[in-house]
Amino acid sequence: MRIVLFRLIGILEIAGGFYGASAALRRLLPLGSTHDSVAALIALALFGFVLAAGVQLLDNNERGVRMSRWAQLLQLPLIATPMFSYALHCGAFVNVYATLQFATRLGIDWHVGSQGFLLAARGPAVSRLGINLLALLSWLALKLR
Repeated sequence: MRIVLFRLIGILEIAGGFYGASAALRRLLPLGSTHDSVAALIALALFGFVLAAGVQLLDNNERGVRMSRWAQLLQLPLIATPMFSYALHCGAFVNVYATLQFATRLGIDWHVGSQGFLLAARGPAVSRLGINLLALLSWLALKLR
């Protein structure tokens, strides 16, 4: 069971990391504003790290397990406030979040076969805080092996 879970996590990391790195390269190459270039470089580094972690994990390497734990922790938070926004997912996500308005509203969102990165000094008018449950479960599977 351990091998199947590790392979599934590794495949999602490789697919999401590769797709995210190629999207970051596509954003980086037109050489737009400095802010866009810095965000694209950070995205490229993060997706490259996740890709390398997935390759190491599929090789059944102990270093890959450690790197994958960090990769899953990077994908855990979902923060979208008017002051700061951060979100990362590679391969798939199951986000559980709370929208903070006059009345707090809980929600769930999921997708398989995708990648995403958001890092901004400004965010939406309506704050949203949450966690990626898939990243949490993957981190626990890697931690409790």
